[in-house]
Amino acid sequence: MIDTAFAMGANEGQAAGGLAGFLPIIILFAIFYFLLIRPQQKKAKEHREMIANLKKGNRIITSGGIYGTIISIDDTTIGLEIAEKVKIKISRGNVAALVSDNETAVKSDKKN
Repeated sequence: MIDTAFAMGANEGQAAGGLAGFLPIIILFAIFYFLLIRPQQKKAKEHREMIANLKKGNRIITSGGIYGTIISIDDTTIGLEIAEKVKIKISRGNVAALVSDNETAVKSDKKN
């Protein structure tokens, strides 16, 4: 009988500790949000904006590593000229980045 009373008394002290049990999980989620989720969402937003602002004549690099100049653009595809008289079509989602004029100049200097 004493064992039963002792066990019942132990549960009374833990009733208020329910929120304290979830506190480490909440803190862990906050850390993941600020270190992983939020930066990834910001990068995805910048990429969507970059793709939306593409125009004819821009130099880009594809996700496959192909450099080219945009010669045509529509809602879903982009026409690229990757060399003189060599043209390909890619999906808009496969554009990795815009290539600035400074990058092109640096790369051409390295070839010489």
